[in-house]
Amino acid sequence: MIIWIASYPKSGNTWLRALISTYYYSKDGIFDQRFLKEIDQFPTKKYLEEFNFDKNIPGDTCRYWVKAQEKINVNKKLKFFKTHNVFGKLNNYDFTNSQNSIGCIYVVRDPRNVITSLKNHYQLNDEQAFKWMTNEKNFIYNTQEFEDLGYSDFQFISSWSTNYKSWKVQKKIPIKIIKYEDLLNQTYAVFLDIIKYINKIINNKEKIDKIKMKKTLSSTSFENLKKNEIENGFNEAVPIRGDKSKKVSFFHLGPKNDWKKLLDKNLKIKIEKIFESNLNELSYH
Repeated sequence: MIIWIASYPKSGNTWLRALISTYYYSKDGIFDQRFLKEIDQFPTKKYLEEFNFDKNIPGDTCRYWVKAQEKINVNKKLKFFKTHNVFGKLNNYDFTNSQNSIGCIYVVRDPRNVITSLKNHYQLNDEQAFKWMTNEKNFIYNTQEFEDLGYSDFQFISSWSTNYKSWKVQKKIPIKIIKYEDLLNQTYAVFLDIIKYINKIINNKEKIDKIKMKKTLSSTSFENLKKNEIENGFNEAVPIRGDKSKKVSFFHLGPKNDWKKLLDKNLKIKIEKIFESNLNELSYH
């Protein structure tokens, strides 16, 4: 059965995967990039390639999302999956259901900080980034390195607001929503709560290994993840537009990504206006 690590892009999903994968899949709580592979992305071509979809039609894979998950779950083992997909239907096909999923951890981040990360990652200007994260029909797919994939890795992400709300309001599976800012400022307490949530879902009654947990927190700090990227590269970093020999820094600003210092005033006003209800609900002041 699947536990989802879900979020809108550039909201802390990779850091959360690093924490969870290092705690559950390492022997000693020391981060290594190979542990991230234990929490793969869905949907991607590898889980859909046996199905008869048209890679040239955006979203055609949605017809097989649930069937692919049924195949993943044949061995009835626990699987963590990362996704940026909305929870719900696309072309009348469900993203997932309670027969295939047993829970979700959704990480939400202040959109005023999300937009600065989006600008860096996707190499966008202010106007492009604003349109990107307010586009209700937005989707992403990976053609950076494998141009023959077409739309095989299609993920329907919609807008920042719709993505968050789609997971929050659904009643099909248990969900734990965490704020990136809380994970950043109260890392130990929030991560401990996450481990308790996961262990309850999977009925794991083993005592939490506090020593391993502390090593996990240390080895996955932003500084250590950035250092690891500088020394070893990072698989999920995207090539610089126009120069595929170089990649955009994935671990870019981290805690220094502060909209109060970085965000253009007019862009700030536009974001606060369109996402006002969400900002109030999440106590983003």
